[in-house]
Amino acid sequence: MTHILAIDQGTTSSRAILFGPDMQVVATAQEEFPQHFPDSGWVEHDPDDLWSTVAGTCRAAMERAGVRADDIAAIGITNQRETVVVWDKATGRAVHNAIVWQDRRTSEMCRRLRAEGHEAMVTERTGLLLDPYFSGTKLAWLLDKVEGARARAEAGELLFGTVDSYLIWRLTEGASHVTDATNAARTLLYDIRRGYWDEDICRLLNIPMAMLPEVRDSAAHFGDSRADLFGRPIPILGVAGDQQAATVGQACFEPGMVKSTYGTGCFAVLNTGDTPVTSKNRLLTTIAYQLDGKPTYALEGSIFIAGAVVQWLRDGLKIIREARETQGLAEQADPNQKVYLVPAFTGLGAPYWDSECRGALYGLTRATGPAEISKAALESVGYQTRDLLEAMHADYPADETIVLRVDGGMTASDWALQFLSDMLGADVDRPKVLETTALGAAWLAGMKAGVYPAQAEFSKAWALDRRFTPSMDPARRDRKYAGWRDAVRRTLSA
Repeated sequence: MTHILAIDQGTTSSRAILFGPDMQVVATAQEEFPQHFPDSGWVEHDPDDLWSTVAGTCRAAMERAGVRADDIAAIGITNQRETVVVWDKATGRAVHNAIVWQDRRTSEMCRRLRAEGHEAMVTERTGLLLDPYFSGTKLAWLLDKVEGARARAEAGELLFGTVDSYLIWRLTEGASHVTDATNAARTLLYDIRRGYWDEDICRLLNIPMAMLPEVRDSAAHFGDSRADLFGRPIPILGVAGDQQAATVGQACFEPGMVKSTYGTGCFAVLNTGDTPVTSKNRLLTTIAYQLDGKPTYALEGSIFIAGAVVQWLRDGLKIIREARETQGLAEQADPNQKVYLVPAFTGLGAPYWDSECRGALYGLTRATGPAEISKAALESVGYQTRDLLEAMHADYPADETIVLRVDGGMTASDWALQFLSDMLGADVDRPKVLETTALGAAWLAGMKAGVYPAQAEFSKAWALDRRFTPSMDPARRDRKYAGWRDAVRRTLSA
């Protein structure tokens, strides 16, 4: 039993990745599932879709690799964070669609709570802000709006979980209602310093604490999969939210190390060690991972729209058919046009945290076309990353020049990474293994199972594919960034 099965349950698809004894990918299976948009700013998933695509891709990956359950030492899970599922404790049936992390329906609730003066207490305990992004207000909405949900929750009939908890409950046939510290830290309900669910915040949001899962380390025994799923019970030994799993997969174990993942959104995480750093620049204080009962903390900046801006070019504007076409268009763009896209389709995340503003294009002329808009879309990711890193290093000054480790779908674009390096004025490292999120979950499970090396040896295995170094003139860099800041200012004040 030397293989590890990693489940990577994301926002638009579920994937299963089998890793071999050398931590290399053996087989992968992926399946997309529908997105539901019942109202403006609302985003939902059918929880049954999450479960069926996870179960199906796990079996498919095993079949492709010719691997049986007897060959798999453990399962690791990484998941989209902040997405909320509430289900019946007896049947497992969800009472409503899952409310996705991108969903903004609780904006008014968050405004009211801020106006009542609760944000300082919530931030001090959870490291988070009162924003619809996080799970707590989504859960409160479900209890308030789904008929009979609050009475059933108070009677102990309903359970709450982020996606990891829901999948574990289904995998173990209801035997385990658990989560790990990294997912708990994103709920708005968990005291990250004292390490337990916060009674005051649960009371504030009117959430029965009996609904909440037990919190464990990121490498722990979360239960065993039911025998009929894969052929025998397989222990679930590693769990981490997707951005924390990527931090682990990038071996960012030392304070000051930074990784940035470019998927649907962009998420930069700075390891701050055993000290939770309170941000003065509206970044999030969170748990990077927790091992042997000891949390390692991080500062995190969240950009809501990164890879999703390329999906918008494809599905919304229909100016490309495939994501890879954006690089060629960007290279063809008129360098004299100063076009800026602020992709605030669901508001702006860190460091602005404005859930009400919406996207805008600036600098359009009669000569502006698909090439210039594609270039502006890719550049928006570099500008937003600079916003995050400037805020991070104002909160946590670095003694050395930053090197950013990157991963995610957009990192396949050399053009985007070169612009990122130019805009940061810093080196950007792309690893050989791009499946860093799944690798992080696999390493947590494999390390716990005793088939993968300990932390120090795992760090040595990290390998560089390519380093991008800045080549843009500093004066031009500053002019372009000043144009971006002006575009954001106009968007926020619109």
